[in-house]
Amino acid sequence: MNGRLPRDLDGPTLVRALRRIGFVVDRQSGSHAVLVYHQDPTRDVVIPIHPGRPLALGTLSKILRRARVTPEELSTLL
Repeated sequence: MNGRLPRDLDGPTLVRALRRIGFVVDRQSGSHAVLVYHQDPTRDVVIPIHPGRPLALGTLSKILRRARVTPEELSTLL
């Protein structure tokens, strides 16, 4: 993936990928899931859950920045 963000990634797929590295779903309110990292509570992220609708690149970028996950790490998780 060479550092580029995937353009067709939806919320449920991103949740599954982040769960593989230790994030847990803390709660879900409506169409947004809140995930937290068990070892560092400052790594919490809110992910919109709209199946079949890809995340906007800006939204995905901000989620990964908050989760401290690089695009390269994300590509290995998918």
